[in-house]
Amino acid sequence: MSDQPAPTPAETPEQRKRRLAAVFGDVLPDTTSDERDPETPDAGSASEAWLKAQVPPHHG
Repeated sequence: MSDQPAPTPAETPEQRKRRLAAVFGDVLPDTTSDERDPETPDAGSASEAWLKAQVPPHHG
């Protein structure tokens, strides 16, 4: 007789996801930012404007 536990039936993907989320939390989104619609139409220009504002005057 073996001391190992009997194999359990296979988990569904949803069961596995719930079990892992219970242990580790939901750390990663289901989709990445490039797969989602942008929140604002010109979201790139806002970060570009911020970046240009950070340039020192002698690099103008």
